[in-house]
Amino acid sequence: MEVVFLGVGEACDEKTGNTSLLVHTSNACILLDCGFSVAHALFSELQSPNELDAVWISHFHGDHFFSLPLLLLRLWETKRDKTLRIMGPPGVEEVITRTVRLAYPGFWDKFSFPIQFHHLEPGILHHQLGCSWQTVWTEHSRPNLGLRLDEDHSSLYYSGDGRPGTGTRDLVQGCSMLVHEGFKVDEIVHGHGTVQEVMNLAVQARAGRLAVVHMQRDERKEKAGRIRSMLDGMDGVQGFLPQPGERIRI
Repeated sequence: MEVVFLGVGEACDEKTGNTSLLVHTSNACILLDCGFSVAHALFSELQSPNELDAVWISHFHGDHFFSLPLLLLRLWETKRDKTLRIMGPPGVEEVITRTVRLAYPGFWDKFSFPIQFHHLEPGILHHQLGCSWQTVWTEHSRPNLGLRLDEDHSSLYYSGDGRPGTGTRDLVQGCSMLVHEGFKVDEIVHGHGTVQEVMNLAVQARAGRLAVVHMQRDERKEKAGRIRSMLDGMDGVQGFLPQPGERIRI
């Protein structure tokens, strides 16, 4: 797998964009979350309107799905004709359909390519696009699914938002890379994980790497040096603060 960090910030971060990953596997191109700033970052990555195979939405907060209508409009405008899968929590079809109709009235019925919706339930192993998909609920203010993707000998866990929930530790065991929200270094904020907490998770899971994302913007700016020192000191795990546009092969 190759992972491109399109954005690494929280909702209001003007510097690093909304957290989103573009994942290239041997068989597919998958977008993980599509918040306010993501579509324009994605446009510069796509070589063809048919390149993108699937979009994953972790939960229904605007900084994780509000530029999906723009993405769909662009794919239609550039003559996409290939089926697009949109995957996420229960209710994903209703929420996305309603949002697109609000953003661009009349365009839903004009799309020239099929859209297939799939909602993923925790505890059920799904096979799509040559990967296995497994999910777990996290502790967030809205229902949020953490996602594990496995292909051959590579595995990626993407938390979306929230503290690790019941079952997260089991799901992420042995993952090649965890991409996890760490909103504050060690201060508990309701519905959000801390850097220290996700570091502990990565070590306990014997993960290969930990990328900390969705950090509160002032926390990232003022404490980046301290956070990097913490991540550098992890036992057996390579921790880092990714930058927008950074590419990692796992």
